[in-house]
Amino acid sequence: MMPPDLVLFGSKLKGYREQFQLTPRELAASTGIPHTTLAAFEQGKASPSGDEVLILSDFFKCDYQFFISNEKTGPFEETDLLFRRYGEEFRKEDRWAVQEFLYLCACEEFLVHELGKRASTAIPRIPKGSHNRTQGMRAAASMRKALGYKPGELQKNIYSDLRKLGIHIFRRRLGNSNISGLTLKTPHAGNCILINYDEDPYRQRFSAAHEACHVLLDSEEEIIVSLAKNRNSDMEARANYFASYYLMPPEIIKSIPSKWSDQEAIRWANEFQVSAHALSIALRRERLISPEEQKSLLSVRVPKNMKRDPELPPDLTDLVRSRKEHFLERGLSGYYVDLCFDAFEQDMISRGRLAEMLLAEPSEITDLAAIFGRRLKHGD
Repeated sequence: MMPPDLVLFGSKLKGYREQFQLTPRELAASTGIPHTTLAAFEQGKASPSGDEVLILSDFFKCDYQFFISNEKTGPFEETDLLFRRYGEEFRKEDRWAVQEFLYLCACEEFLVHELGKRASTAIPRIPKGSHNRTQGMRAAASMRKALGYKPGELQKNIYSDLRKLGIHIFRRRLGNSNISGLTLKTPHAGNCILINYDEDPYRQRFSAAHEACHVLLDSEEEIIVSLAKNRNSDMEARANYFASYYLMPPEIIKSIPSKWSDQEAIRWANEFQVSAHALSIALRRERLISPEEQKSLLSVRVPKNMKRDPELPPDLTDLVRSRKEHFLERGLSGYYVDLCFDAFEQDMISRGRLAEMLLAEPSEITDLAAIFGRRLKHGD
């Protein structure tokens, strides 16, 4: 490991520490490096050992070369721009959630490349236009066509759809319920989407489709955070139109019965895997219900125990479901976990690297494998 430029190293270390709202003593407690030593590093008065650089890069989930070279940018630039623009929306724990999300995106990009599992479908090119309903509708139709959906076919799994397009999508619990999702375009992993796992499964699904619109139609934006308080902006409204048309296309909506009751609303909301609220808006947009009927349907709630999550099949035991949810809310999708274990089984990564990629301790690997239905190699 080449010796670092002390001023560069100190500046980057201080920048990261302040980004994540850590005091020197908090960083010292988490890394085992004395706070006086960390202060000397930040001031450019002391040179870190190779082990100290590795400890800090592991803690901040970045390539160690980020600290010692101008050639490696790491995720710092993305998070720096994100927190400067939306800093008041991200609590300390949510900042860490975003950092780990970017780390998972970079790992997934590496894994799909090494395992030869690149995107199977190109992101459709959508002509640029105004932020309006028509453009959202056309973009949704183009994406469905690109993915091979027939006109009357229900959308299956939004997360799988986006991965087919080469988009990295993760779900992670965020403390700020005002954030439904965010979209970033990074030089290391390309298009990345984070969905707030704190929302119910159907809302997460709608949010994923919403963020997909940002990838398709707002590619000039490096970072977009979807906030409840901005839902009426032109760009956010268009993304909602896109999600509605993508998940509930007109040709399917128009084919369902025209008489509505709470039970029918719940039934069809479950068919589309959306909220009754979203369904009522789709019905009204096609003029299939009156404003009064829509108002009535807005109060309908799909029972929580009826909502389906593609990562949590109904045959799971309560214990396994609870433990799997714990990993899901940290961002570990079944798709990503499978990539990690596939790479490990093909000797592309070590057990230690496997644990790092899974945000776990080596001692947790056997348990995590069992929860996600994987088997470790004999002797591991």
